[in-house]
Amino acid sequence: MAQSNSRFAVIAALTGNALITIAKGTTFLITGSGAMLSETIHSVADFLNQLLLLIGLVRADRMPDRRYEYGYAGERYVWALISAVGIFFLGCGVTVYHGVQSLFHPPELDFGEMKWAIAALLFALVIDGVVFFLALKTEWKNAQKEKKAFHQYLRKEADPASVAVILEDGAACLGVMIALISILLAKMTGSPYWDAIGSIGIGVLLGGIAVWLIIRNQELLVGPSIPPETREQVQRILKNNPLIDDVLDLRSRILSIDNYRIKVDLSFDPEELSKRLKKKALAAYPQIQSEQDFEEFCQKYTRDILDTLAEEIDKIEAEIQRQVPEAKHLDLEAN
Repeated sequence: MAQSNSRFAVIAALTGNALITIAKGTTFLITGSGAMLSETIHSVADFLNQLLLLIGLVRADRMPDRRYEYGYAGERYVWALISAVGIFFLGCGVTVYHGVQSLFHPPELDFGEMKWAIAALLFALVIDGVVFFLALKTEWKNAQKEKKAFHQYLRKEADPASVAVILEDGAACLGVMIALISILLAKMTGSPYWDAIGSIGIGVLLGGIAVWLIIRNQELLVGPSIPPETREQVQRILKNNPLIDDVLDLRSRILSIDNYRIKVDLSFDPEELSKRLKKKALAAYPQIQSEQDFEEFCQKYTRDILDTLAEEIDKIEAEIQRQVPEAKHLDLEAN
């Protein structure tokens, strides 16, 4: 479900940014506005970024094989990281550079054609606003379903692809407003410096978004542990089992937003285990008449111990996966 929602958000953003890029680019060619060039670069960066996100989502959806036995889920983070670096250099770097150049060498602006720039920006604001609202609404519902604070859910548990769309389209709406203000100030004052300042402001905004996305995807590529509340939930399940004496070690890793790997070393209570096998042992005890009978009893008793532990581990895994569906790779070991 998360994968499907992420793909919908990315495709919607991709389609919207294709239309916006055409509108902004055409307007820049008409007006020569630096802010419009920055906005065009911004939309191109968003379009390319979302294309990379879509590639990552498609490749991450492949089934596990012998080469990658835990699947390809991590590919979404690789492509998302590449796209974030692209935003930083293409979106932030080029835009800020152009703005600084415009401060020292102000371009000639055709204020008579600025109405086209304003119209294109308002069109972009509507499209970006709709995509931003759809992505935000989807993740808000997911956070409510998980009973998590929205900002905390976005920071720690939401799919980075959906978060990227929210951040990029939110930044796009803010960038459009910066561009509108800078163009209007440039037109009112007759000074092209406002246009250059707007360009630099949009570049700095893109840089902040890119840095956040780089940090988030770097965390997921390295492989963080599961959320603390999920870890506590798993420990409660284990400690509430009367057969488990102690949880010696619990390690975890997030393979993807809906795929956790959890490894646990357990110490089982010998007295509780003995109680469960007592009836079988007592029933077999009178039949021991010789050394051979004793050996057969020991072999059967050992098999019963192993079978009991295996059955109990299966039950524990089933209960963990019932309460934590993301725990798809469980490795419980008896110490």
